[in-house]
Amino acid sequence: MSASVLPVPKFCKGQIVSFVGGEGVIKNYRFESNIWEYLVEMPMGAKPEMGRVGYETMIWLSEVDISSLVNHFSGKMLYLQQKRLAKAC
Repeated sequence: MSASVLPVPKFCKGQIVSFVGGEGVIKNYRFESNIWEYLVEMPMGAKPEMGRVGYETMIWLSEVDISSLVNHFSGKMLYLQQKRLAKAC
């Protein structure tokens, strides 16, 4: 019998990250094909003339395509602060 070890994700829900296309917030993540993939929501810009279709501001990105805007410890602190602010609203 063998045990497999699942690697720890580098980013967590609510963390602000950057990538080649811009910046966003991690909304969800999954481990697929031996890599972590993250659902990143980008801030919405001005509403286009034709209106919005749906989730055009969300994209799945692999872990190697994302970088943190803050170091890991600061990211955890920011995540906790964001959770507290969300509860206060």
